[in-house]
Amino acid sequence: MKTIVMTGAAGGVATMLRPLLRNRYTLVLSDRSAEPADLADGERWVTADLTDRPSLDALMTGADGLIHLGGQSVEADWETVNAANIQGYHNILDAARAAGTGRVIFASSNHACGFYPRTRRIGIDEAVRPDGLYGVSKAFGEALGSLYADKFGMRIMSIRIGNIAERPADHRRLSIWMHPEDLAALITIGLEHPDIHHAIVYGASHNERAWWDNATAAALGYVPRHSAEDHAAFALAEQAKIGPNAVGDLFQGGTFCADGFDGDLDRTLKARLPRP
Repeated sequence: MKTIVMTGAAGGVATMLRPLLRNRYTLVLSDRSAEPADLADGERWVTADLTDRPSLDALMTGADGLIHLGGQSVEADWETVNAANIQGYHNILDAARAAGTGRVIFASSNHACGFYPRTRRIGIDEAVRPDGLYGVSKAFGEALGSLYADKFGMRIMSIRIGNIAERPADHRRLSIWMHPEDLAALITIGLEHPDIHHAIVYGASHNERAWWDNATAAALGYVPRHSAEDHAAFALAEQAKIGPNAVGDLFQGGTFCADGFDGDLDRTLKARLPRP
């Protein structure tokens, strides 16, 4: 069994993924927190901080792959995002390179392109349009993955994750939702597919209201098992409790776009960014 390091292992997404991956891989779980009480057979815990390069070098020793879920998971001030998501990802990715780790899964985010209107269907070739500093850090991570694939021969999958949960929680998530089993399947492709260089894919289940063209993932063999429409009644009922958001409801990034918004709403909606 290949040895896979999973950072951010104390978080919610990792907690959902662990039972789905530990029968296929030997998991080395890591976070800043102390060792949890629920480790299973095939799991080992290493406490490490993304800002501490020596601890990351030790963490990555002997690893065949890295699932990087660690870092700041929501919008925050620049110092926090920079330390955890920009410097932190560079630290762990370069530690993986130094250790000879060949495969990396980077948990990017839909917030790297959150300022696209909900009326637009986008693929991976459109320019990034981050909706906050958190989204900027994820766009950086994708660029860093491209560099390390090109320059150092690593094989990296950057997954623009929508929302990982057992079911979509509101109207927006009917378009971006991903069941944990589908995420585990996509991660497995990233860790094992022979033809990956640097692949950017969307982390979404089968969502009939999707805003994203996930052809790259499909070409790699990804076939989601779960459908958001199976939970539409629940999601729409929950949405009715939330109420409208004058800015957030217009953009794919939702309330991340609305937070602190002081721009030209009409121009932002109509803007057509050139392809990179």
